[in-house]
Amino acid sequence: MNVQITGASGFVGKNLMAYLNNKGAHIQTLSLRDPNWKKLLCHEGTAIIHLAGKAHDTSNTSQPEEYFEVNRDLTVTLFEEYLKSNIHDFFYFSSVKAVADTVKDILREDIDGKPYTPYGKSKLEAEKYLLSQALPEGKRLFIIRPCMIHGQGNKGNLNLLYKVVEKGIPWPLAAFHNQRSFLSIDNLSYLMEQMLIDTTLPSGVYNFADDDALSTNELVALIAETLGKKPKLWQIPSGLIRSLVKIGDILPLPLNSERLKKLTESYVVSNTKIKQALGIVKLPLTAKEGLEKTIKSFRNS
Repeated sequence: MNVQITGASGFVGKNLMAYLNNKGAHIQTLSLRDPNWKKLLCHEGTAIIHLAGKAHDTSNTSQPEEYFEVNRDLTVTLFEEYLKSNIHDFFYFSSVKAVADTVKDILREDIDGKPYTPYGKSKLEAEKYLLSQALPEGKRLFIIRPCMIHGQGNKGNLNLLYKVVEKGIPWPLAAFHNQRSFLSIDNLSYLMEQMLIDTTLPSGVYNFADDDALSTNELVALIAETLGKKPKLWQIPSGLIRSLVKIGDILPLPLNSERLKKLTESYVVSNTKIKQALGIVKLPLTAKEGLEKTIKSFRNS
């Protein structure tokens, strides 16, 4: 198995590369920042896994065109090179945010995309381009929509939440009741391996998520339990919290409206399609097991 990975220096790339290496795959990294990357692209092999992209900036300091230049335009250029090559599969890592910033029920692959942010719009435009192209015989296109990925080395809202609990700071958002899907890097890597080796898997769009969802309050309790602490959950009225975080939209404070949404909204993602397509009953780690592993990695570091 010969695989080329863009964005290999990122959190997902490092972990996926290590996982596939352990499974005997030959990995080649491809930096799209190199102006000569087209000359470095190997035109033979099993797959290109396109992880490189501009992540969502919750501080809202990035210009909208930056997302489209990286997430859409660079993807188009890479895919054009793929079509001219003898590489079998093209994996594009999109995001659930490409189709929905808010989920009222359960997010499945057949939803009509309605992203609100430049990040989501740029990812969706890349998806639409890829899906509009005719695939030569013997080639497959996979668009992966992962939900929130976590694992060792991950930096983000989960790490922020960990630091709050570790310092003994009460969780002030316990009045918000939600359910959220997570994706451990181990389950992501397992799914990628299974897709690579299953030559009968049809092209398409596939959500990636753990099998079950947890509430943020359950997550806070899990972090406290892992640290040997008693969870401190404060039921401050949600209306008051929403008023206070507006200050964070103006001043550089740890909590603003965007982060409040990420921490308290419900966002449940179905992984049924990919599991059925691969004949998987359940993923290697439950959501709780995967989160416990990540939390322990924070503690050890």
